[in-house]
Amino acid sequence: MPPLHLRPAGLAFLIALTAAASTATCRAQAPADTAYPARPIRILVGFQPSGGSDIMARAAGQKLAERWNTPVVTDNRPGAGGTIAMEIARKAAADGYTLLVISGSLVTNATLVTRTPYDLRAAFSPITQLTTQPYVLLAHPALPAKTVRELVAYAKANSDKLNYASSGTGSSAHLGMELFKSMTQTKMEHIPYKGSGPALIDLLGGQVQLLLASAISSGPHLNSGKLRALGVTSGKRSPNLPQLPTIAEAGVAGYDVTGWYGLVAPAGTPTVIIKSLSVELGRAMHSTDVREKLAADGTEPLTGTPEEFRLTITKEIDKWTQLVKTTGLKL
Repeated sequence: MPPLHLRPAGLAFLIALTAAASTATCRAQAPADTAYPARPIRILVGFQPSGGSDIMARAAGQKLAERWNTPVVTDNRPGAGGTIAMEIARKAAADGYTLLVISGSLVTNATLVTRTPYDLRAAFSPITQLTTQPYVLLAHPALPAKTVRELVAYAKANSDKLNYASSGTGSSAHLGMELFKSMTQTKMEHIPYKGSGPALIDLLGGQVQLLLASAISSGPHLNSGKLRALGVTSGKRSPNLPQLPTIAEAGVAGYDVTGWYGLVAPAGTPTVIIKSLSVELGRAMHSTDVREKLAADGTEPLTGTPEEFRLTITKEIDKWTQLVKTTGLKL
């Protein structure tokens, strides 16, 4: 076959066509935005400012902004137990520029109480867990029980005399106590409140006898002797309250209820962006200044891979769904 001779215009066209094909191939193989982040990132929070989710969003966002020299904006969208922000995040573009702070309570609320019409595990791409924090089992000093074992014995002997408060139906404080009841075969009446603040006030006043609360909110009252701590809910002792036994080691083997916060993105967000965020957030949450801030709030940093965080979310959903199923708990 004779050699092909192209005029200058034809040669230029062929070069341009070859370059375009090469660029298209590279784009198909590259992430959606190879210069990520190229514009401001938004972190959605489903609650009012100053709450736990808001604090986590701002702490993580500040570190990402410093690292990438890109604005990271916290967008508070409170309402419906956090599911309004969840819905906005679910429908956002899967490009890494809209993220969502979630918590153990938000996951159980969306699954068991508000019952979102979609599966959280399919709707979002987990990035990383950010923190872990135990609850403290608090008792009013008038309650005769001074240990977990004494509480179980008292509850079995006085099945109609015990009540406990929670920050709301379906909250971790509620489900944590229902798990305690199920594992110890005891009975207590649930008194739900609109938040942990009002529940704590009534516990201090003696209107209720027990409450699962955060270490930071209960600390001052434990130090003053106005409340008594029977144990922490996590599987291991809290470094912030090392003198308190876990509920498991205090008599209820296997008991473990741990609060947490984490970050997710809309499903379909490019894997390379998810992994990049996960790595940077791991560095951020374990930095000295963030660790000190978290410790002051009774919280510890706990990060990991997206796969590990997906497993945590799945275990949480399965754990509490099974509790509701086996106990017939009405939410």
